[in-house]
Amino acid sequence: MPDGLEERTLPSARWLPEAGPRARTFFGRVRAERTAHECKSHPIPLRCDEREANRRNIQAKNSYLQYTLAGLMTFSIIEFFLGRPLPNREARSQTLGVFAGVPAMGLDALGSASYGPEAALTILAAASTAGLGQIGTITLVITVLLAILFLSYWQTIAAYPNNGGSYIVARENLGANFGLLAAAALMVDYLLNVAVGISAGVGALTSAVPILHPYTLWMCLAILALITTVNLRGTRESGLVWALPTYGFVIGLGAILALGLYKAVAAGGRPEAVIAPPQLQPATETLTLWLILRAFASGCTAMTGVEAVSNGVSAFREPRVRHAHATLAAIVAILALLLFGIAHVARAYGIMAMDQTRGDYQSVSSQLVYAVYGSGWLYYAVIACVLAVLCLSANTSFVDFPRLCHLLAQDAYLPRPFAVPGRRLVYSVGILFLAFGSGSLLIVFDGITDRLIPLFAVGAFLAFTLSQSGMAMHWWRAEGRQSAEGLLTWLRRPATMKLAINGIGAVATASALAIILLAKFIEGAWITVLVIPATILLLRSFGRYYDEIDRQTLQASDRPINLSGRQPPVILVPIKRWDRLARKAVEYAMRITPDVRALHYMALEGPDAEDPQLALRHNWRELVEIPAARAGYAPPRLSCITAEFRSLTGPLLRCIEDTRRQHPHRPIEVVVPELVEGRWWGYIMHTHRERRLRARLLRYGGRSLAVTSIPWQLREAEPAEVILAEESSNASSGGNSSGLCRHSAENY
Repeated sequence: MPDGLEERTLPSARWLPEAGPRARTFFGRVRAERTAHECKSHPIPLRCDEREANRRNIQAKNSYLQYTLAGLMTFSIIEFFLGRPLPNREARSQTLGVFAGVPAMGLDALGSASYGPEAALTILAAASTAGLGQIGTITLVITVLLAILFLSYWQTIAAYPNNGGSYIVARENLGANFGLLAAAALMVDYLLNVAVGISAGVGALTSAVPILHPYTLWMCLAILALITTVNLRGTRESGLVWALPTYGFVIGLGAILALGLYKAVAAGGRPEAVIAPPQLQPATETLTLWLILRAFASGCTAMTGVEAVSNGVSAFREPRVRHAHATLAAIVAILALLLFGIAHVARAYGIMAMDQTRGDYQSVSSQLVYAVYGSGWLYYAVIACVLAVLCLSANTSFVDFPRLCHLLAQDAYLPRPFAVPGRRLVYSVGILFLAFGSGSLLIVFDGITDRLIPLFAVGAFLAFTLSQSGMAMHWWRAEGRQSAEGLLTWLRRPATMKLAINGIGAVATASALAIILLAKFIEGAWITVLVIPATILLLRSFGRYYDEIDRQTLQASDRPINLSGRQPPVILVPIKRWDRLARKAVEYAMRITPDVRALHYMALEGPDAEDPQLALRHNWRELVEIPAARAGYAPPRLSCITAEFRSLTGPLLRCIEDTRRQHPHRPIEVVVPELVEGRWWGYIMHTHRERRLRARLLRYGGRSLAVTSIPWQLREAEPAEVILAEESSNASSGGNSSGLCRHSAENY
């Protein structure tokens, strides 16, 4: 330890065992069983004598006790909603298993079992009974396509165990342009999925409680706010929170469908409904191939969440591939059974979709439960689970959309904040952006599902197609390498079957995409077709911006630093009056260079304000120039300049330009004295000219200008408060930061 320094422990380490168990538990600073000797592990060297050290230690102790009491009342509100901050070492504990993975990754797919068949029945309603008879065939085709996607994504997960989303697969196998196309399609799909899922869930609620129909939009926004808050707490917690409604939905709706199928078989295909569904409306169109294709296009929305597991493999615990495979298999199997059950029970009981804007609207799920069971307690339990899962199906997008944005930001196609984890090790910026975008869609379309469905599925199936094409190219290249080596015959090569599966998947999803575009283009899919290219252009503009930054900052960066011709800078110090803040800034400047010039700007407060110019000149001579000359330093100069427009920026920039002409080869530095207010209400008590001046100097001062802030804290700094607030999870999670503190002390 250097002379003149003593070792003082942080208040949190020295006296916290006396602060009471509640304070220790709330902030998690030290474990209750720690001894006083163990707590002395955060030494901080201070240049002060023993009396000053004791005084500051006691003051810090009293400050922390006050901070603890205030924290119990205020800081706990943030922790209540968002949870405690998580250190990086806890990232592994936030991963998912199969039980939590199905709700976290499968809510979108499982929830689509409700609105997918209903979307198809909405189109078939035009053909009445004839249209209802085709729902089974359409569901069968969708189920076959679902099986193809299952096999394809099973291979994708194995080939890309870190993250096998459409963006990664398309970028690595088809090129950057196709990767951006897949990313744009996924981003649009995730935004629409949140809006459609929540609106469908609220539609289920209003069908059970019609009096709530006028409040559809407000309920959609409230549910969106709830889902956003839960996801800001972390992926694992959101998966566990949604587990109860998810498995309740599967068990409840599954039991109703099983009972309905049993009654249908027992009645020879003509079961009697407990509560009869509304009568089918007369046909307004004849059943044509075009009508069936349109119904198929709408029904394909039931597959929009299948890709979620491959997009978020990194969210699973080790072994990732095994947990991801099990989760994908569970989601697809449950979804296929639900789709099959809904289609056959709806056809058996004569259930058709209704117009959601009608006051007596009932969802297909509500009609199913009424017809099979009636209106008892089970009806409300099942509808509550359907409501929860439909609304919470948006959670899948909240898991995958931020991860996609993280990857894009790492590749410089989105702003850097999208790549930084928040306090709960989730990408908070991506979550908030998704919430804002989907909320805007809900507001624009009044939370009505039928108005959002035409925009849906285009992005999802475009991403499906690009992912399957990318995987086919991946296996084709592997096949080419094996062929060159001549190790196996073509029919026995492992990559051959995988190539066939992904190739069939690419053809199938591309065909479905073409049908969706043809069937839904006029109804609203044209909006998605325009938005996706616009998104690509936006992503590319971000990329060009970061490329320009790299070009300017990395060019010739491999050259060694130039230490020849070093000259001290010319320092300009703007001051308002002579006070302790001005003295601190001038003293700092004189330590760096002998060429210091203080600038006093007059009339900043207006033409009628009294200016302290005379007093400042007197003080400057007595307190600056004479002491500097006696000490052998070049006295700093004082210049008084009129600020005609009550602004510091223009006159100071003019002074900088004059100095640059006088000293073209010397750097220029502006030392800005600045008051630092420690109380929240102090912000409105000052003009904050210094902050605006610093920002404008950095923007317009040129590359040879340096700007330094000299702070004057109006309240004594309490670093312990920030340390305790930011590292609240350290002791409670078993971590120890004392090594870092010892390392810092040794370096000092």
